[in-house]
Amino acid sequence: MPYDMITVERVRHLLSRERQVVEKNMMGSLCFMVGGNMCCAVKHAALMVRVGQEAHQRMLTLPHVRPMTIGSRCPRGFVWVEPEGLQTDAALAAWIQRGLDFIATLPQGKPAARAKRPAVSRK
Repeated sequence: MPYDMITVERVRHLLSRERQVVEKNMMGSLCFMVGGNMCCAVKHAALMVRVGQEAHQRMLTLPHVRPMTIGSRCPRGFVWVEPEGLQTDAALAAWIQRGLDFIATLPQGKPAARAKRPAVSRK
């Protein structure tokens, strides 16, 4: 499994008060979309948080934080927090809040498409 279910459940609990939360498997991780915008993701027991370009460098100075990389690219605005930085509920909540605070500055994203159900024949 590409993500730690204990970490996933902790994130789900913290996001349970939010509206329009959708989980998507993306980039080998479980991403949490809030209001149509990516907020965070869990891969193994690490947490990816969308912090925005302005906060990116500052976040990288914090303990247990590393840049997000996709191949040879390093997209600004996203960071990974290692499990050591998420050990307490307060630490995880602070990181989730950073993601929520950033996406609150964005226009609402496209709503997630609902899965189509097969037509049911009624005879």
